[in-house]
Amino acid sequence: MSIKDSILEIEQDIKKLSQSDVMLLCVTKTVSIDNIMEAYNMGYRDFGENKVQELLYKKENMPDDINWHLIGHLQTNKVNKIVGKVSLIQSIDSLKILKKVNNRAKELGIIQDILIEVNVSNEESKHGFKVDELSSLFEGIEEFKNIKVKGFMTMAPNIEDEDKIRWVFSSLNKIFEKFSQLSYNNTDMKFISMGMTHDYKIALEEGANIIRVGSKIFGKRK
Repeated sequence: MSIKDSILEIEQDIKKLSQSDVMLLCVTKTVSIDNIMEAYNMGYRDFGENKVQELLYKKENMPDDINWHLIGHLQTNKVNKIVGKVSLIQSIDSLKILKKVNNRAKELGIIQDILIEVNVSNEESKHGFKVDELSSLFEGIEEFKNIKVKGFMTMAPNIEDEDKIRWVFSSLNKIFEKFSQLSYNNTDMKFISMGMTHDYKIALEEGANIIRVGSKIFGKRK
């Protein structure tokens, strides 16, 4: 299936499964610039990368009106390179990273938009805040004047059990609803980013308004 046909199919799934405005974030890890430009030429401007170096290379070599999202784990030694270069850091997974991002944004005199990554399933192998850490995190968020929390991101377990995947997504949706109704400084809860190639349909049914899709669009990674 061509890139265009794949995107059109996902667009149909979004219309069928969601009542919300949904951002299809095209995940471009290891994808060539020529192939990314096919999605760009269809009007897509939101692209997601896992690695800082690859993101910065593509940013320098592609049109300026692209909104880049960092969706992979952000290492502390890469914070200074990425803050101010992306529309959204979706993978803020620790207080240490949050502080470093805020400090770098302060140095640059900007506000950096972020999502808080939540480890809903409590898997040891996954990054992210545990659910029971979120209340104290948000109570302290007003210290961080140079970040804006725009919502949550999560990853479901890579398993076949659709009920477990659905539970993770529906749980994050409930958490999102709860924190959206509370009034914290430096927050503007808009986005719930969940669902990838293998589970985006379930994520749409459970309230995602950003889905992160790569191999379904561009083919299997080399």
